[in-house]
Amino acid sequence: MRQFFTLVRKEFLHIMRDRRSLFVLFGMPIMQVLIFGFALSNEVKDNRIAVLDGSKDVYTEGVIEKLNASPYFDIEQNLTSIADIERAFQSGKIKMAVVFAPNFREQLLRTNKAQIQLITDASDPNTATTIINYANAIIAEYNQQLIKTPVDLPLSIGVETRMLYNPQLRGEYNFVPGVMAMILMLISAMMTSVAIVREKELGTMEILLVSPMKPIFVIFSKMMPFLLLSIVNFTTILLLAVHVLGLPIRGDLGLLFLVSVVYIICSLALGLLISTIAESQQVAMFLALGGLMMPTILFSGFMFPLENLPIPMQIISNIIPSKWYFIIVRHVMIEGLSFSSIWRETAVLGGMTVVLLTISLMKFKTRLE
Repeated sequence: MRQFFTLVRKEFLHIMRDRRSLFVLFGMPIMQVLIFGFALSNEVKDNRIAVLDGSKDVYTEGVIEKLNASPYFDIEQNLTSIADIERAFQSGKIKMAVVFAPNFREQLLRTNKAQIQLITDASDPNTATTIINYANAIIAEYNQQLIKTPVDLPLSIGVETRMLYNPQLRGEYNFVPGVMAMILMLISAMMTSVAIVREKELGTMEILLVSPMKPIFVIFSKMMPFLLLSIVNFTTILLLAVHVLGLPIRGDLGLLFLVSVVYIICSLALGLLISTIAESQQVAMFLALGGLMMPTILFSGFMFPLENLPIPMQIISNIIPSKWYFIIVRHVMIEGLSFSSIWRETAVLGGMTVVLLTISLMKFKTRLE
């Protein structure tokens, strides 16, 4: 272990003397967090909703039929109590709940006005805003039909909205978790692959592999500095998110840290896999940036809603580690959920890490050709 830590120290010194590597490691994440956090926004089309109908009359059924007939909504659940609303959101199966009061019909006929409550998950503010706008338009259309009905006084249905987790509808609540997933993936994979390929180009990797140290310890000594530096990056991103962008950390910080370490190791394993394919630093850089950036942006769900993708592409997104990490970070950091709500995503991410690390180590060439 003394030899192992000596190699790790050597790698740290090598990184610290390379200004370009330091800029990529620390400059790029800071710029991306600030740019994505302040400048970008997104939209969504398709949504699954739940309905809590305490009145069950002809008017509530009319609104529900209108929502269900719309191409923008799919009624996923019919709830029976107020307590079911929070559980439905935590399960991740719905993005909006429509709540009718038990005396909805009586209020509408007696006062000619009644309220509908729309509850959305505002951890993704653009999705929440779009859902509310669609629902308001559909309810307004139904209200126009009621006005034309032959009654003594025109009936009017009002809408009360409530945004969970992100009442100010700030875009940072969605983009910061996505940028965390993208930065940790790209930086970890790219720096690991380039560092190992650089040793191959210089001819020093063969010297290290034939040294008294076992090849696997040599490889891990190359990865260890980037693991620690990526943890520093993760900490920097969190500090920027909280103190500059004003995001809360509602969940367990320790849980978020542990899951992030697993994700970083997964990214390092991808970098090691790239190093088994690439023969030069340019090829490694291209594979890391081109091969990982686009899938992370397209299939993680933070830039474009996965519901908008064709079914085959939604299936492909399941093999992208950043998708699962993005879900975990948003649930823990923004919504404040515990491990019991993210254990499936964590298990998938952990399984991917084990598989990728095993394949990468098996395919890595530890002998001279």
